[in-house]
Amino acid sequence: MSRGDLTPELLDSSLWADELVQRAGIPVFDVPLVSVGGGIGSFTLVDVLRVRGVPTTSIRVLSTSDSPWQTWEYLTRVSQLPAHERIRSDSGARPDNIWGFPSYALQEAWQERTLKPVYQVLAEPVLADFYSPRAGTVTRSLRREADRIGYWETLAKGQVRMVRKRAGGGYFTVLTPPAGTGPTKRVAIRSQYVHLAVGYPGLKFLDDLQDFRQSHGERYRVVNAYEPHEHVYERLRSRPGVVVVRGAGIVASRVLQRLIDDRQRHGLQTQIVHLFRTWVAGSHGPNPWMRRKGGDGWAYQAFTMPKSAFGGQLKARFRKAGAERRAGLAKVVAGTTTPKLRRWQEQLRQGRQSGWYHPVQAVVDRIDRAPDGRLVTLTRSEGAAPMRYVSDFIIDCTGLEADMDEHRVLDDLVRHGGALTNRAGRLLTGRNFEVIGADSQGGAVYASGAATAGNHFLAVDSFLGMQTAALDIADDLAGRGFCARLGPIRSVTQWAKWAANRRPG
Repeated sequence: MSRGDLTPELLDSSLWADELVQRAGIPVFDVPLVSVGGGIGSFTLVDVLRVRGVPTTSIRVLSTSDSPWQTWEYLTRVSQLPAHERIRSDSGARPDNIWGFPSYALQEAWQERTLKPVYQVLAEPVLADFYSPRAGTVTRSLRREADRIGYWETLAKGQVRMVRKRAGGGYFTVLTPPAGTGPTKRVAIRSQYVHLAVGYPGLKFLDDLQDFRQSHGERYRVVNAYEPHEHVYERLRSRPGVVVVRGAGIVASRVLQRLIDDRQRHGLQTQIVHLFRTWVAGSHGPNPWMRRKGGDGWAYQAFTMPKSAFGGQLKARFRKAGAERRAGLAKVVAGTTTPKLRRWQEQLRQGRQSGWYHPVQAVVDRIDRAPDGRLVTLTRSEGAAPMRYVSDFIIDCTGLEADMDEHRVLDDLVRHGGALTNRAGRLLTGRNFEVIGADSQGGAVYASGAATAGNHFLAVDSFLGMQTAALDIADDLAGRGFCARLGPIRSVTQWAKWAANRRPG
């Protein structure tokens, strides 16, 4: 066993005494609050706490990422949303600005000396598509705010192994630093509060595609939209080909747009087969007040959730509802959707008319390999004969893996930390995003992001959702005396410092 490593006694114990950690030779560092993850969820909490007067010395962000936007920027880029493209987010959803003013639209209007973004916000969605910011604008804004609040002073690089309760209150968070950066394999951060914003544990593949990849060692022709797959587009530019796209969300629409843009820009002969497991023929919903537009297989929605889920009637209803009612509401309003953008809709219409875009409702039975190395997708659909599609590539656009047992830290927190799970299989949290069952004699574990889905707030996996969680967590911490409350005077003075790009305090 390496010096300063986890011992069998530590691994088996759910409650760690200081002496137990010391006997293992693991160095212990003290800091009041630890945030695990280092993505936008961690960033929004650090931002809110700095605005509320918490010094950087009282916060540590534990992460393998070099910046809060690193993972987000990577995922948007590989899923065909490079810096110049617009993301699926509201104008006022600014993770770098808790006030949401000026909005992204106002900022773009000022910087580019045009009123077009302002008009678009005022006219959406009847006379114009919903406004959304460019991906590059988001990352530049995050960098500015990270520099302003001193985020880099809070960052500690490494892989978090686990969070365990401490005898006497608080927690030990075990970190594996980068190789060669210290004399021991592990270090432990002793804190009163822990925040978990760990995102998704990995890619989510459809079962038949995962089986095919594993059995054939296939990584070139069968790809996930969230992994690098630029080779697909490069190959199609060099010769005609067939692509099967699976999925019906925002990522599928972005992949289709990239394929069609390349086809039109370079005069390609690419054929696209788009497989829908569930076909949406038109508007759908349980009643006239809760209906979502749809058509041609797609369910249309501007954002991941209806706008009222972020701060309207739906948010209030969800917060007041019991577990069973919440599950029913979530089933109605959640699900796979994509924005209905005019340009993209026209591209699909042209593809259907010209016969190179083939939308099909079907269930895939299996994937085989043709003698020439290409892929054979065998499908079945109700009332129709089985079909066989031969393609050069399959792009899986079904999303990211969200199961908690796939994430080591979350799984350990449930097994040893007393954390409870909700009906959605995620962490059960209270009104302030405190993890139920994980409290430790005055200490608390908080969580935000995908791991908290299915609780009192619907849109957790969004910019506004992570900001909402950060504000609620900070309110709870203020009640515990850790930070100041955000009253009118502090809010105005801190916004002025944000506008002047001055350090908070």
